[in-house]
Amino acid sequence: MASNSMPEENFEGGDFNFEDDADDEQLVASSTNSGRKRLFSKELRCMMFGFGDDKNPYTETVDLLEDLVIEYIAETTHRAMEIGRTGRVQVEDIIFLVRKDQRKYARVKDLLTMNEELKKARKAFDEIKYVGNEGKLK
Repeated sequence: MASNSMPEENFEGGDFNFEDDADDEQLVASSTNSGRKRLFSKELRCMMFGFGDDKNPYTETVDLLEDLVIEYIAETTHRAMEIGRTGRVQVEDIIFLVRKDQRKYARVKDLLTMNEELKKARKAFDEIKYVGNEGKLK
């Protein structure tokens, strides 16, 4: 991944022709700078730093990575909508889609288990809070 701390290199002597890719760069720039709000840029920057990138990675790199993430989420959501009840995404549909990828499957299971534990903890906390308030009213 690109980082801001790397010195700029001069590639004048290479065989690479930048003019051939001008159209491709315009396509990428128009889709990246389409004015839509960046949803995950802060989180992606932190993740990139955690995986060894610079503390302040290039904005273009973060934008590209975010485009890939959003594309993956959209594609997975569309696939999940075609499975099971058409037009609805359910947890079981996501589990079905990731069942063959052991890392994703294990992560989904961990997140679902953690979510259930948090629900139980919130419920127990609310019950304690309710019982505590009930005693003060008397």
